[in-house]
Amino acid sequence: MPRTFRVLIPCFLVFLLSACGCGESTAPDERVETPSKSTPEETPLEPMLPETPGEPVSSEIPVDPMLSRISLPEGFSISLYSNKVPGARSLALGTDGTLFVGTRSRTVYALRDNDGDNYAETVHIIADNLNTPNGVAFRAGALYVAEINRVLRYDGIESRLAAPPDPVVVVDTLPGDTHHGWKFIRFGPDGKLYVPVGAPCNVCKRDDERYAAILRVDPDGRNLEVFAHGVRNTVGFDWHPESGVLWFTDNGRDDISRDQRINDNSPPDELNRAGEPGLHFGFPYCHGANVQDPQFGSERGCDEFTPPQWELPAHVAALGMRFYTGSMFPVAWKNVIFIAEHGSWNRSEPIGYRVTSVRLDKSGDAASYDVFAQGWLGSDGTAWGRPVDVLIVPDGALLVSDDRRGAVYRISR
Repeated sequence: MPRTFRVLIPCFLVFLLSACGCGESTAPDERVETPSKSTPEETPLEPMLPETPGEPVSSEIPVDPMLSRISLPEGFSISLYSNKVPGARSLALGTDGTLFVGTRSRTVYALRDNDGDNYAETVHIIADNLNTPNGVAFRAGALYVAEINRVLRYDGIESRLAAPPDPVVVVDTLPGDTHHGWKFIRFGPDGKLYVPVGAPCNVCKRDDERYAAILRVDPDGRNLEVFAHGVRNTVGFDWHPESGVLWFTDNGRDDISRDQRINDNSPPDELNRAGEPGLHFGFPYCHGANVQDPQFGSERGCDEFTPPQWELPAHVAALGMRFYTGSMFPVAWKNVIFIAEHGSWNRSEPIGYRVTSVRLDKSGDAASYDVFAQGWLGSDGTAWGRPVDVLIVPDGALLVSDDRRGAVYRISR
């Protein structure tokens, strides 16, 4: 086919989709929120998948003009790694370089950058019939996927991307509540798979100790146990690369007061450290270091619980986090924590929609909190993107997923 027609046909299809509205899609969110109005230049790129799984999406690297709005420290830059992953959420990297991406719909994707140009030109659909497969993790050649109430395993997945195997059920006895039911999973340095179960509510108590907790289980599904209690809803965690200690983000409750001015700024989101099993982090009795819950706070004091390492701003929706272990960034970034802040849904003035950083002091405690990448939230309060997860790849670049944009970005130097 002549090159002229190859260029005109996709443009004609995009015109038809725009005219009928067929190309519109809504990415899953932390909570249901009223859609915000967007000016024409803020309209997100429509993620367009290949007609068949595994088909190259483009031979050229697309340029997203919206990324010019992202501000970064001097010397850093951001580019598209892919914009073909609707609802992109949790990230996991295979040993052969495959990037696996979970979603809060029903699909799990695998992205491949086969020519090494830092753009994933091939997209595979690993599964398209799952129940909120937000969490993905990789171990010993297998992809682990967390649904609401179970964890699946796809063996030998990187050699079978075009024809994925039937999954093996690892665990299928997790609670089935959809409220805070989506999961972030990762393997710890102890070889166990860590699986959180969020509170099935805004704030409540349950007799089942698995709720509002971080669980861990052997890779074969045996020895399921509670590792940490009092964790309302964590959707991101990592282990310190030197001490091996677990750190995790946690989302604070909503509507703590009838006064919206108080709700806007309380309680804080949290960055926590769990140095040993069995610690309790306060929910539902205490939020942050010393905010007693109006319903349950009288039952136990805040001094009974492990306080957060850092109180993050209320409602930023801190999700994915990683320690920086690469060599691309200057040495000052070694072991710095990057946090994806998905952004507020019920605050008078929106906050979050950015990537922040936390530095530790010589004793290993959180010592500072700063904005690293921002610009997904416009000055008019309209957000065109929502960061979800972060991941350091072998060359040292930082990947960031965006479920509103249906994209994965690459931040590099």
